[in-house]
Amino acid sequence: MTENDNPRTLELKRVLAAPRAAIWRCWTEPDLLVRWFTPTPWRTIRAELDVRPGGTMHVVMQGPDGPEVPTSGVYLEVVPESRLVWTDAYSRAWIPAEEPFFTAAVTLADVSGGTEYRATAAHWTEDARKRHEDMGFHEGWGMAASQLEALAQSL
Repeated sequence: MTENDNPRTLELKRVLAAPRAAIWRCWTEPDLLVRWFTPTPWRTIRAELDVRPGGTMHVVMQGPDGPEVPTSGVYLEVVPESRLVWTDAYSRAWIPAEEPFFTAAVTLADVSGGTEYRATAAHWTEDARKRHEDMGFHEGWGMAASQLEALAQSL
């Protein structure tokens, strides 16, 4: 079974009209990540990224009415300009999180017209996948991908 066939996985795949190196920068540089990561009207107000296997990420998003939503995780795989995998199963280092939700992967490849962008969210349970889908995974991650594309084009 591939991760695409897994009933606990959601996927967004599209071609972004931007160079792969610029898209990678937008994922790995905190000052760039905060500019595109959260679909409007939400926004990302803080990002701390230690982009290396075992390194931690901490991102704080803020809703339109003011509530802050922090999320933390650990990078599992980092292949520069090609693949980035992280999980919220750990809060930092190898300390287990209280309620893990998913492992995410972003894969980038050069194609005619830009960069093939594939983002997957593999959930611990089918119920978690359904909750994420009901929260608007495809719309939200799609909007964020469009914001990412626009920012990467400007670099």
